[in-house]
Amino acid sequence: VQLQASGGGLVQTGGSLRLSCAASGRTFSSYLLGWFRQTPGKERDFVAAVGRYSATATYADSVKGRFTISRDNAKKMVYLQMNSLEPEDTATYYCAARDGPVVRIVPNEYDYWGQGTLVTVSS
Repeated sequence: VQLQASGGGLVQTGGSLRLSCAASGRTFSSYLLGWFRQTPGKERDFVAAVGRYSATATYADSVKGRFTISRDNAKKMVYLQMNSLEPEDTATYYCAARDGPVVRIVPNEYDYWGQGTLVTVSS
C-alpha cells in the first residue's frame, strides 16, 4: 500500500481543516488506517484510527470531540476532519496503514506510511 497525505495548511485557532490520504493497492479495505502527528524533536504521537469497515474509531484523548476519522473504501481514501483547532495541534500529520484488525497506537505497529502534511495553527 502506498499512501499520500494532503490538506495541511495554516489556520487560525478555532478553525477547521480536513486532511486526506489517498491510497493505492488492491487490498485497501483490509487495512486498519490511522493518523499520527509529530513536532520537531518529539516522538510521533497517535491521533486516531479507524477499523477496516469503519465499525470502530479510536481517538487520542487530546483530540476527542474535535477530530473525526473516516474512510471511503471505494475511493481508497481516509480523512481526518479537524475542528476547533488549537496551537497545540500544530504538527506534521501522517497517515498510516496497519495489516491487522486490532487498533494500535504505537507507530511501529503500522506497516505503511504517507509522507506527512504540515498543519500550523496560529494563535
